[in-house]
Amino acid sequence: MLIAFNKPCGVLSRFTPDGSPNRTLAEFGLPKGIYPLGRLDADSEGLLLLSDEAALNQNLLHPRHAHEREYWAQVERMPTPEALLKLGAGLALQQHQTLPCRAWILDPQPKMAPRVPPIRFRKTVPTCWIGLELIEGKNRQVRRMTAAIGHPTLRLVRVRIGQFELGSLLLGGWKILTAAERKLVLS
Repeated sequence: MLIAFNKPCGVLSRFTPDGSPNRTLAEFGLPKGIYPLGRLDADSEGLLLLSDEAALNQNLLHPRHAHEREYWAQVERMPTPEALLKLGAGLALQQHQTLPCRAWILDPQPKMAPRVPPIRFRKTVPTCWIGLELIEGKNRQVRRMTAAIGHPTLRLVRVRIGQFELGSLLLGGWKILTAAERKLVLS
């Protein structure tokens, strides 16, 4: 079984509490015996896959399989073409060199429902939504990448894994994927 879940902000990618005030996956009525494939930080939102099939974890997450994941990041200020090229070329972050990725400014800028809790707002600092397509997912990688080029991430939403898009799945909602949707994830 493969499940798509639209994870809200403030929810852990696990079923058990960690001592923080964040909610857990146990609150969403998901089937028994499944676990997350990868993770999204508590302050990140969007597409999280869950399954009862252990082999899927390695297939979807290891960079050697070049399995794409698309994120939309709301960042401070509008990145220059040069800043986007730096993101795309890969960056040295602490002891890790990120793999090359695709980075672009979303045009048109998406209309997203306000986040709960709201993002930090500064009257004199505009924001911009960028898209990032990665094949790896290190801890807080997108946030560290955008900060490294001087554009901190204010909001982060994963919108696609493989060719399967989050689409109109309601926030906090989940669905068991059909055979055709499953193929989109694994493509």
